[in-house]
Amino acid sequence: MLDDFLVRAVLGAVGVALAAAPLGSFVVWRRMAYFGDATAHAGILGVALALALNVPVMAGTLAVALAMALLVARLSGRGYGSDMLLGVTSHTALALGLVAASLVAGARLDLNAFLFGDILSVGKDDLVVIWGGGALVWALLLWRWQSLLTATVSPDLAWASGIDPKREERVLILALAVVVAVAIKVVGALLIGAMLIIPAAAARSLARTPEQMALAAGGLGVLAGLGGLWGAWEFDTPAGPSIVCAAAAIFAVSLLFRKG
Repeated sequence: MLDDFLVRAVLGAVGVALAAAPLGSFVVWRRMAYFGDATAHAGILGVALALALNVPVMAGTLAVALAMALLVARLSGRGYGSDMLLGVTSHTALALGLVAASLVAGARLDLNAFLFGDILSVGKDDLVVIWGGGALVWALLLWRWQSLLTATVSPDLAWASGIDPKREERVLILALAVVVAVAIKVVGALLIGAMLIIPAAAARSLARTPEQMALAAGGLGVLAGLGGLWGAWEFDTPAGPSIVCAAAAIFAVSLLFRKG
């Protein structure tokens, strides 16, 4: 069954959606949208370094995305304006990645595939990475769920409960870097942020509890992935952007259910 490229594409889209959408709930609650973009843009630099050092692309992407996220988190607590800092790091990381990719000698690199995704070329090894990374993200979220929620609602309450908000932030940063690493081939660095935010934003109108929102975000993310693939197949459009367009359409429909 996995010899069919379309089946692999579907499994890749579903795996990325299940990994990204529930994590996106915390991104929405914490208003970390631009933080997610900065981490995703760093993924391009990770791809270039992986090719230069002849290591797996996921390893390079994960390392650089994690380093970028930790750097931004550390600088944010030292008096730098978050909007300014994220703007500088996001665009710098993307530009450095593009320049580094052009300098990698002998590398046959299709930048469009990593910028906008190339889900139709997902192979069996990629599926192992995607689903393995998704399982790791879910394990982290389930393990730290209550602590993450408490730290998100109120850092002061978290301290009073014996929970270190900074530690929980590092757990989220690790999960975010994993999602970037597994999703970059499916939707691309420029669109990962959309798959984190849009399904979660749509689920917000449909859920009454944090748990319901995370599960609904996962379901809507899968629906967007399948709908985007269908649209790409039917209308011969790029798969990654088509998936994001499907997610945006779902969000538009969800506004009809928004209360107040």
